[in-house]
Amino acid sequence: MTVHAQETSIQDLERVWLDEVITLATNSVHNGGGPFGALIAKDGEVVAYGNNQVTANLDPTAHAEVSAMRAACQKLDTFSLEGCTLITSCEPCPMCLSSALWARVDRIVFCADRHDAAVGGFDDRKFYDLFAKQPASMWPVEVQQLDLPNRTAPFDAWLAKSDRVDY
Repeated sequence: MTVHAQETSIQDLERVWLDEVITLATNSVHNGGGPFGALIAKDGEVVAYGNNQVTANLDPTAHAEVSAMRAACQKLDTFSLEGCTLITSCEPCPMCLSSALWARVDRIVFCADRHDAAVGGFDDRKFYDLFAKQPASMWPVEVQQLDLPNRTAPFDAWLAKSDRVDY
């Protein structure tokens, strides 16, 4: 589903896109992937989607955010995602945040946070602790959390999945 910027405000668009990536993340669980979904948007349009494929592809770097950035770079025929926004179902892990910085995205928007992820079995706190010396307000990319009532739906689906492969 693509929503045009002129039809709605950017915050409304981001909420629609967050709902999309939450659904993508929840469906990912049901299709053998991890409970994460992401998209890249530019100029009010979705450029690319990605979902977590770590266990499906036996690739520890196949996080939803990285998958979405890879697909967006291919579609836009560039290694730079300047002018783009990364919308993701969960606060990016340090690897995904670093990748977004390398890709030069302008903005990152997420709903579930690192604490929600830890409850869902994805505890990256030891990695975040490494970066805790500099607050997010000092980072070279704007990072904002939006609260949605269904923000933990992907983790709920993950925890309910009896045949999940924990990683």
